Amino acid sequence: MDWMEVIAALALVMFIVMIFPAAGQMAKNNLPNTQSDWKSFIMLIAIIVLFVVFLMQVV
Repeated sequence: MDWMEVIAALALVMFIVMIFPAAGQMAKNNLPNTQSDWKSFIMLIAIIVLFVVFLMQVV
C-alpha cells in the first residue's frame, strides 16, 4: 500500500468515528416532516436527475 492510500484509509476511519455520534443525535432530535418538505425533496432530486440526463445527452 502506498502512503497516500494509508492516509486516505485513516481519513475515512476518522470520518466514520466522527459522524456516527452526530448521526445518532440527529436521529433522536429530528423534527417531524411536513408535506412541503417531501415535495421540495422530490423536486430537488428530479432536477438533479434531469441535469445528469442532460449532461449524458450532451456528451
